[in-house]
Amino acid sequence: MQFDKGYKGFSFSKDGPLDMRMDPEDDVTAKEIVNRFSEQKLGEIFREYGEEPHWKKAARAVVEARHKKPIETTQQLAALLMSAIGFKKGGRLHPATLVFQALRIVVNKELDAIQHGLTKALGFLAQGGKAGAISFHSLEDRLVKNIFRSACQRSKKDGSAEFMKLLTKKPLVPTYAEMRANPRSRSAKMRFVEKT
Repeated sequence: MQFDKGYKGFSFSKDGPLDMRMDPEDDVTAKEIVNRFSEQKLGEIFREYGEEPHWKKAARAVVEARHKKPIETTQQLAALLMSAIGFKKGGRLHPATLVFQALRIVVNKELDAIQHGLTKALGFLAQGGKAGAISFHSLEDRLVKNIFRSACQRSKKDGSAEFMKLLTKKPLVPTYAEMRANPRSRSAKMRFVEKT
């Protein structure tokens, strides 16, 4: 629901401040990252957390633009990225999508939160208990898959009577009807493990 609030700065479809913090008590905002980080660091963030193919171009454009005036709003950044990257041939994603994803992940330390939360949750499972996780982009899905796989391999090695078993070798994805009813589900992937 926070994504729908323009004042949170998560979406370029609504103008708002470049904030992107889920927790307003956190220190770093997207505005600070965009206006203070070096071109090299921005490029690394866009490449690693957004998997943006034009990460160099995007980072250079941000640094050049902020020399003229600070980048303060979501639509300001989106317009800048549209101008620098443009729509990819046959592409469906807005040019700002992957950069916004990268900024949001870094601001909220999302991958660390998944690692910590999911590992802790697996430790609470009783015998016969199942854990599931829904991810919304490839970085999250890869992390969930690796955490589940690692838990299953570890449990086999330690020789205990209880061990983890993968219930989904491939992730479950929404049906066409689900995607029509809820467009945000289009990129969702769900995986499960069970403690047996």
